[in-house]
Amino acid sequence: MLGMKPFIHNDWWPVLEPEFEQAYYQQLRQFLVEEYQHHEIYPDMYHIFTAFEWTPFSQVKVVILGQDPYHNPGQAHGCSFSVLPGTPIPPSLKNIYKELQSDLGIAPVNHGYLEKWAKQGVLLLNSVLTVRYGQAFSHKGHGWERLTDVAIAKLSARKEPVVFILWGNAARSKIKLIDTKTNIVLQSPHPSPLSANRGFFGSKPFSKTNIALQSLGEAPIDWQLPAEVTVADPKGSPNQTSQQN
Repeated sequence: MLGMKPFIHNDWWPVLEPEFEQAYYQQLRQFLVEEYQHHEIYPDMYHIFTAFEWTPFSQVKVVILGQDPYHNPGQAHGCSFSVLPGTPIPPSLKNIYKELQSDLGIAPVNHGYLEKWAKQGVLLLNSVLTVRYGQAFSHKGHGWERLTDVAIAKLSARKEPVVFILWGNAARSKIKLIDTKTNIVLQSPHPSPLSANRGFFGSKPFSKTNIALQSLGEAPIDWQLPAEVTVADPKGSPNQTSQQN
């Protein structure tokens, strides 16, 4: 896949395809070829663009912006904050679930697979789309930010407004790309254990998002995740299932 131009199978393609022709992306692609050959990189190369595949451009109602993928085995699959079934829930996502329960009374499930959110129009976008095993931010500054900045700016300029959820300073720095007169921006500290107590808890992002969507004439998001999820392992092994106790 890395040896050829990527393809996204929905209306994100005409939005992002011009970027794949740019010199910066060609340099990024060559960097990734080397990285995947010589290091353990997450997500696997076939799931780099999962966020775009799951939430087409015209169907995006909400953006939850993350930084870069989880960097331990079995976690990253191309969507911010989401992990594959069978993987322990990371600390930041545990705190997201805590706030969801406090905000809307939705009890946490025991998996971290957020596909249901994505399929309702929640774009789970990281600023950087790949990472080395065990090395957070290792692919920062190699070109991904330019591509994802274009995605944010294109959504901001779209006729239909979007609710942007910006958690933490890295995400909040992207507000310069967003037309705050036509879109709705919700900001708070990051859900990481290092910062969640500084204002993430109690920020009520889920109810505020639904209020905002309804004000725009859009259906609210059903934030309740299924108790059980099954997904084919990205490398082709038998399905993994996670079930609520």
